[in-house]
Amino acid sequence: MGKKQCKAGLTLLVWEGHQQFASEVFAALLVEKLCSCTVLPAAYTGAKDSRLTKKDLSFHVCCFLGCVQSEVTRGYALEKKVVKSKVGEKVGLPCCHEIPSWESLHNYRVYWQKNTTEVVLAYAEGKKISEHDRYKNRTEMDPRNLTLWISHMEILDNGPYQCVVQRRISQNSVVVCDEAVALIVTADFSEPNITTEVSATSCDSTEMVVTCSSHGGFPKPRISGTFNNMSVVWNAIWVSESSFSPYNVTGKQSFNVTKDTNITCSVEYGGLAKTTSLILKKTNYCIEPTVPPSYNVITASSIIIIIFLLAITLAARYLPRHVCSHCCKPQDSVEEGVKEYMKPPMSSKVTSETSSV
Repeated sequence: MGKKQCKAGLTLLVWEGHQQFASEVFAALLVEKLCSCTVLPAAYTGAKDSRLTKKDLSFHVCCFLGCVQSEVTRGYALEKKVVKSKVGEKVGLPCCHEIPSWESLHNYRVYWQKNTTEVVLAYAEGKKISEHDRYKNRTEMDPRNLTLWISHMEILDNGPYQCVVQRRISQNSVVVCDEAVALIVTADFSEPNITTEVSATSCDSTEMVVTCSSHGGFPKPRISGTFNNMSVVWNAIWVSESSFSPYNVTGKQSFNVTKDTNITCSVEYGGLAKTTSLILKKTNYCIEPTVPPSYNVITASSIIIIIFLLAITLAARYLPRHVCSHCCKPQDSVEEGVKEYMKPPMSSKVTSETSSV
């Protein structure tokens, strides 16, 4: 480690008033061999030597602190901190520095920022010096580990935060911590609602339009599902007033149902999911299609109809004459009988004539 890095490490330690602590720390680190940032003199290795000069001690301690700071920074870079919470809950955002028990918050400046531009909460010399209006009465900071607590979580709280810690050394301030924390805020969606509409049906299958909907959640969800053990790709529509407002989602798809089949709809958001299932039933209504008659049937039917019409025509022409030939004579006899009956008797007429003679 070079002298420039060594000086950077040295600024993290205040010698005045802490020489004894520095000697003990350095000696313990030598024994445990926790750091190899610098090559130590053979006389010092493995020994708890409190006779080290302040100059030697400061050099080796500053190298160790610089090494530790480098390793910690590297570790934080590899392991990005992510905190998840739900709307209405209380959550703590961890800071990258903890004030030792022998020190006080009065020696530090702490800034909690959002999006690197918006100061959420700030402390200096142990006192609160700034608080954002939107977070007023919703935030507090732990005076030892500097954790930022946010209560009554809102969707607008979602986003990246940053903890910046400065330590006062004499008249100067040195940054000892600067790290980002990602806060993911979720709002629960309603249980998905599945509705169906029959668009067509036959004896073999039923065509259905299935709709799956859910509302009031955050962040923007992904909608999925299964039908007959096959993945469903929904035609989805999302509705939201803004990128930081609750979402409503609706998915539609058509299915050919040949038998009673189970369908599921899942709404996934922020690592969470809501799922609903429904059994799609094939309808029993069946319409047999009309089969056109064959050519032979049509021909036979036509012949039968023609014969029937001819029979009726012939019957209309010849049947009345045949009937009259049998019934006209008796009718005439009756009429003549009636006429004869109506004539005056001949004998009386003759008698009268004879008598007149």
